[in-house]
Amino acid sequence: MADFIPAPEPIEENAEIASAPPQSRRKGIIVVVVAILALVAAGLWWRSTYSESTDDAQVNGHLIQVSARVAGQVAKVYVDENQVVKAGDPIADLDPSDYKVAVENAEAALASAQANAAAANVNVPITTINTGSNLSAADANVTGSHAAVEQAEQQLEAARANNIKAQADLERYRPLVAKDVISKQQFDAAVAAADAARHSEQAARDGVKVARERESQAKAGLTFAQTAPEQVAAQSARARQAQAMVREAQAKLDMARLNLSYTKIVAPAAGIITRKSVEINQNVAPGQNLLMLVSLEGLWVTANFKETQLRHMFAGQAVEIEVDSTGKTYHGKVTQIGGATGSVLSLFPPENATGNYVKVVQRVPVRIDFTDLASEDPGHELRPGLSVEPSVKVK
Repeated sequence: MADFIPAPEPIEENAEIASAPPQSRRKGIIVVVVAILALVAAGLWWRSTYSESTDDAQVNGHLIQVSARVAGQVAKVYVDENQVVKAGDPIADLDPSDYKVAVENAEAALASAQANAAAANVNVPITTINTGSNLSAADANVTGSHAAVEQAEQQLEAARANNIKAQADLERYRPLVAKDVISKQQFDAAVAAADAARHSEQAARDGVKVARERESQAKAGLTFAQTAPEQVAAQSARARQAQAMVREAQAKLDMARLNLSYTKIVAPAAGIITRKSVEINQNVAPGQNLLMLVSLEGLWVTANFKETQLRHMFAGQAVEIEVDSTGKTYHGKVTQIGGATGSVLSLFPPENATGNYVKVVQRVPVRIDFTDLASEDPGHELRPGLSVEPSVKVK
């Protein structure tokens, strides 16, 4: 029977490590931990170069001062403090009585102006026709009056000749009647003929004068008739003036209707009512503030980044915005980088008058707009003034 040979005992792979002293094992663990921490630090450093963030930021929005556009007494108020309204919702009504009367007066003035304009427009063709016919008649009157003057002058010449002859006959009869060569009756007839001839000449002279006056009047009438284009132009100008009066009356009516519409004060945008100071029976003036409307639309973030963080920042970069009040993260993008630092834009910019300069890292306001606020904030939880922490992805 062959001799039994026992199998060799198994050698453990980690026997050397297991046999190592505890101090060596601790060193190995420390080396591993240090390596892990180094990797974590490197990752954090790399992440810090990937984005820039700040806690000096807040939500901003439009604060709308709602005021009256016309004077009046408040007849009704529809809103309360901290009430949420939509764009176009009624806020208050002013007493419209005075403005309704103004609209009625403007409507009456417009109707009167339209009637005057219609009459003026009708007179334009009438004036054109009348001036044309008047010119023809005036020209005919001048021709006729000139012929009448010539006829009257001819009659005057004839009357003058007859008068000369009658006076000459009378002078010849005068010595003859003294010598009784002719009868007294013949002499009296000669005297009568001479008187008649003298009166006829005077009448003819007066007729010439009248004819010349009529000719002058006819010429004046012709001169006036020759101004027909000017008369038509003047009537056309009156018609245009009447049309301008219509437009002026229409503008006044539009303004009266606008003022009447301004008696109903409505919300210019969706938001929350704050600082309400309007009450029923209160008399308000144009421009008087009635309340503040905090708009819940068009919100944005103003983040004050250090100047050392702006090296790789530009408009259009994506932003993650963490909001303290809601605990949610919203998305946005950089839209504007301020034109100056906050210290320069402050009410009293710092001025170093002593000459001792200490360099201080400045902050620059950066505007960040939400990219999908409608879906990320459907309940309008965001409010202007809330603190946020934006993180801009600069790489």
